[in-house]
Amino acid sequence: MALIEVVQGDITREDVDAIVNAANPSLRGGGGVDGAIHRAAGPRLEAAGAALAPCPPGDAVATPAFDLDPPIRHVIHTVGPVWRGGVADEAATLASCYRRSLEVADSLGARSVAFPAISTGVFGYPPDHAARIAVDTVRSADTRVELIRLVAFDRATHDLLTAALAT
Repeated sequence: MALIEVVQGDITREDVDAIVNAANPSLRGGGGVDGAIHRAAGPRLEAAGAALAPCPPGDAVATPAFDLDPPIRHVIHTVGPVWRGGVADEAATLASCYRRSLEVADSLGARSVAFPAISTGVFGYPPDHAARIAVDTVRSADTRVELIRLVAFDRATHDLLTAALAT
């Protein structure tokens, strides 16, 4: 079973084999975490992502990490659901993002993975519900990943993830 940690910080500076990008279907970069990862990884990330696009919500694909600092070797791109009030199977799609990302990490041989809070930014997913889904899904995942780090950009998200992990 993987060790699960919650930290607050910049996902592009995590000491892990792979980081997960909360991407849009084009995989070409955007705002929030997606934009930060693209800026840190450099312009080759956009070209690599575009070659794999489109990526449907709930799925995940990987690219090299390019200009990100080692030990980060891979960026796993996953497309979360846009919140539509909970009537469009958003919870299942969000859980799939975490599961599929860990499956991709396993296929890459990654032993440590850092996740952002997927879909809680411009996609509008309620952060408290998203934290519970993130923790429940990674906790129950069948994976060879040894360390799963949930990286919160702000204190409020950190506190929600920490509370979800404590239950």
